Amino acid sequence: MSRSANAAVTAVYSGTFDPLTLGHEDAIRRAAQLFDQVIIAVARAHHKNTMFSLDERLALAQAALADCPNVKALPFDGLIVEFVRSQNAQVIVRGLRSVTDYDYETQMSGMNRHLAPEVDTVFLHTSAGVQHISSTLVREISKLGGDVSGLVSAPVLNALQAKVATKH
Repeated sequence: MSRSANAAVTAVYSGTFDPLTLGHEDAIRRAAQLFDQVIIAVARAHHKNTMFSLDERLALAQAALADCPNVKALPFDGLIVEFVRSQNAQVIVRGLRSVTDYDYETQMSGMNRHLAPEVDTVFLHTSAGVQHISSTLVREISKLGGDVSGLVSAPVLNALQAKVATKH
């Protein structure tokens, strides 16, 4: 599939984002500089017991990236390639933190390419300053009363603190 030089390119960055971290933001902001539009595809995540509801995760993604006019958050369920097609997007963006991520993401990229040959996957290596951050660790540290202020943006930090406060 060839694209004309002036065709807008839409990229999709998917995940559960429970919660959205500065690592996610790093990849999304960098993708927003590369592509005309970036859609944060927030997974419904029926198989996971998420800390934040889908609506909360969507709102937090929008709030954290409100300064990026070409970024929007939308819910999705099912195969990411079907969501990509439904949004007329051409690219899936994935962040890589480690060799473990690379192995998994390469396998996923191959399967997505099999299912949707017209969709490309672009890997962005996570910036060194946020490479150690994961949503799982942020949730655990937050639940145990630790300081996660350097791991998430202000809107997410406020939501985490409120969520943890209601559990005690």
